[in-house]
Amino acid sequence: MEVQGHFITFEGGEGAGKTTVIELVKERLTSIGHSVLVTREPGGIQIAEKIRQVILDPAHTEMEERTEALLYAAARRQHLIQKVIPALKQNQIVLCDRFIDSSLAYQGYARGIGMEEVYNINQFAIAGCMPALTLFFDIAPEKGLQRIHNNEAREKNRLDLETLSFHEKVYEGYQMLLEQYPKRIQQVNADQSLEEVLEETCNYIISYLNKGGGLR
Repeated sequence: MEVQGHFITFEGGEGAGKTTVIELVKERLTSIGHSVLVTREPGGIQIAEKIRQVILDPAHTEMEERTEALLYAAARRQHLIQKVIPALKQNQIVLCDRFIDSSLAYQGYARGIGMEEVYNINQFAIAGCMPALTLFFDIAPEKGLQRIHNNEAREKNRLDLETLSFHEKVYEGYQMLLEQYPKRIQQVNADQSLEEVLEETCNYIISYLNKGGGLR
């Protein structure tokens, strides 16, 4: 798929802080003249937001892992076609809070479906449209979960009900992805001040842009 913009994704476990940072990154990039779209998965558009409600509803504890993976892929497809690709064609920088790597780490590895199986499901959904750059916000799972518990304003969802061991598996899954995609995925130390996380994140993105998007 030929596009002119830049597709950059933010990844990490629960409480890593990427959702806060992504809005600040948008402000920084906009201030230096870039056209930036911030969006999220699952969600970003009406259909995908409704699928998000089904997936993350704390009452849906009986949801089977393959059902979960398929719902994420369905939301991803609609979001990509309806919002992400049009923005890229307009030469925008798209900052997306989660994408395919979340499915690989959460459903593929932590749920035990298998990363290859989940990757194949998602290839059908995304048809080869991968991020040019992915930033992994690295924080120990127990620290991320503690942030969630301390933040009363944060949306509480079904994943927050999972055990620490589940979130540790998610973290392990992300470590495997870092090894598998070292050129695309860059590691941000999320266990530092917001200002430091923002600077590190912006440095990665601006460096990538200054190279002409050479990681694509």
